[in-house]
Amino acid sequence: MSKKPSLAVVGATGAVGSVMLEILSTRENVWGEIRLIASKRSAGKKLICRGEELTVVELTPEAFQGIDVAMFDVPDEVSAHWAPIAVAQGAVAVDNSGAFRMDEGVPLIVPEVNPEMIKQRPKGIISNPNCTTLSMIVAIGALHKVYELEELVVSSYQAASGAGQAGLDTLRQQISDVAGTRFGEKAGDLRDRIKDHGPFPAPLVLNVIPWAGSLKEDGYTSEELKVRNESRKILGHPTLKVSATCVRVPVLTTHSLAVHAKFKKEVRRKDAQDLLARSEGVKLVDDPENYQFPTPIDVVGTDPTWVGRVRQAIDNPKALDLFLCGDNLRKGAALNTAQIAELVAREFSE
Repeated sequence: MSKKPSLAVVGATGAVGSVMLEILSTRENVWGEIRLIASKRSAGKKLICRGEELTVVELTPEAFQGIDVAMFDVPDEVSAHWAPIAVAQGAVAVDNSGAFRMDEGVPLIVPEVNPEMIKQRPKGIISNPNCTTLSMIVAIGALHKVYELEELVVSSYQAASGAGQAGLDTLRQQISDVAGTRFGEKAGDLRDRIKDHGPFPAPLVLNVIPWAGSLKEDGYTSEELKVRNESRKILGHPTLKVSATCVRVPVLTTHSLAVHAKFKKEVRRKDAQDLLARSEGVKLVDDPENYQFPTPIDVVGTDPTWVGRVRQAIDNPKALDLFLCGDNLRKGAALNTAQIAELVAREFSE
């Protein structure tokens, strides 16, 4: 029997890294050695994975020696520097940052949608999409294979955790700050009460903020352009029309999206529901008569993309309106990275 490949988790002590260890402990065990890697500050920490206590080692070139697959859950600049070093040491790098997503020599993979692209990796690196795109694309990809997608109009409702640990800490603190407060009629009461906005441009508690990411050309944000550009690359559809507005909402974890999808072929509501119900990685919850549809509190901690409110567009029989939710720390980050790594692991037994 062939030896199981070895795996490195870079950024094991971070928010996504901790979810990754949980996922590795519950999925099929396809790995031999698992090595946990983090910054010098975190080296020496003890973490549990697969029931074993593992010691975190410092991120150095030598840390990748003997590693077959290295998963990166670190900021863009760290991945940009260290992923090629891991490749030079003989590993396949699976990166969860934005450093390589739009690199022509790096495939952008969602295993339920485009697994065939995984071997086209001339740089030895495979990229994981942004969490907002991932919360949507599993379901949209399934519909595209049958009905041929032509256009997407997307409004996202993104959780605080999409801004990292600082986002979570900020929202929790703001909730504490306003707990028990009775507000007056003035709109400024909340701004007067909340002094620390954290990573957000306005108070998030009891509010929504039509902004996620950084400013790009023509008033768009980086998050909005990621939805457009990454959807095109994943679906292999470079002319796909995509319009996105990304909104931050006072939810701790799980991104939601309202999607208007136009197709080349007519798509009936019942047919779309049936297709989604049997699609890998999708959970259909769509019973409006009984108020059954996905909400973030139902979805957090789960793996699928949840879909509900499926409707054929009133004015276009070739369009659908639907609502989707996905845990941005699981499928939106750690799980998809783990699934990609597992596809690579299979190559060692072929």
